[in-house]
Amino acid sequence: MSQKHQNSNDLPEKDLPEPVPPDLSGQDEGDDNQSTDDYFERHEIVADPKQGYIRLDKFLIDRLANRSRNKVQNAIRAGSVKVDDREVKPNYKVKPGNVITIVLPKSLEEVYDIAPQNIPLDIVHEDADVMVINKPYNLAVHPGAGIPNGTLVNAVAWHLKEQIDKLPVKEGNEPNRAGIVHRIDKDTTGLMVIAKNDFAMTHLARQFYEHTIERRYWALVWGDVDRDKGTIRGNIGRNPNDRRLFMVFPDDEDGKWAVTHWRVLERFYYCTLIECQLETGRTHQIRVHLKSIGHTLFGDPRYGGNQILKGTLYSKYKQFVEGCLALLPRQALHAKVLGFKHPGTGEHVRFESDLPADMQAVIERWRDYVQSRKGQSA
Repeated sequence: MSQKHQNSNDLPEKDLPEPVPPDLSGQDEGDDNQSTDDYFERHEIVADPKQGYIRLDKFLIDRLANRSRNKVQNAIRAGSVKVDDREVKPNYKVKPGNVITIVLPKSLEEVYDIAPQNIPLDIVHEDADVMVINKPYNLAVHPGAGIPNGTLVNAVAWHLKEQIDKLPVKEGNEPNRAGIVHRIDKDTTGLMVIAKNDFAMTHLARQFYEHTIERRYWALVWGDVDRDKGTIRGNIGRNPNDRRLFMVFPDDEDGKWAVTHWRVLERFYYCTLIECQLETGRTHQIRVHLKSIGHTLFGDPRYGGNQILKGTLYSKYKQFVEGCLALLPRQALHAKVLGFKHPGTGEHVRFESDLPADMQAVIERWRDYVQSRKGQSA
């Protein structure tokens, strides 16, 4: 399926000029400006040379503001606390010179007043510890600039409000809210995991921090990618000329380190269906990385993918692409696979979701286009 098609010579073809950047004035950013890494915080503490022997949990409670004993003990049990780069138990006695690192999830409630709202959810899996949902198009993950409510977080709060008092309480758990530990853009579809208690939230935050979560996205991009697979490495940060956009920086001292692996799934002459596997979770990572190698996401209004970037000069081709863009008024990006170590069972779990109808319809149209081209050249 990943064999590269050779362009036939019976139609005039060209690489179309780079389009004028889209007008984003007045466009709400919502949660599009938050990196997955913004959902946790990391602390490093070096025990004083004169430090007396003291239990690790008590040591951390004394040094971390607004962190309860339960939260600290959850973090230790989840493996999110290391002493001299080793996992230890809560009763470990801190010694002089120990280097203690701790990764903790951030609480959205510290920033936003989350009100439950009756918004339908496509729940793929749910148990006492986690929910896996299939996020639709045009739903922000949490409130942000221009989006005070009507988000996934509001929907989850509504879904859980009748369950909260019924959640099984494990030692040290605080089953009082759902926890967001990663995100996908408002107009990207696909799988997300949500923690249902403090231990699960801490456990998942550590996995995202250590990049052990399996995340695979399917993307339709402009252009016939010249290889069958590859890796993009490039620091990502805000575009200094337009703060609403992000870009890859040539200098490693700018932006944040980001890595995206990709492989071709199917070719359509002027577009390519690829799978992307993330190592990191930077803002707009797939969209920006792929644009940096000349393969902007099909339909992406923010980065110019909603204009014809590759193809022929024929008016029928223009009508064909415009029809596809009308079917898919967003970036063609879907979070298809999500795998992680379950906080409650310790087992690896993996979920996969079907492509949304709009993206599937556009892919089918491109398949038909390929078949018609083959028919013309036969």
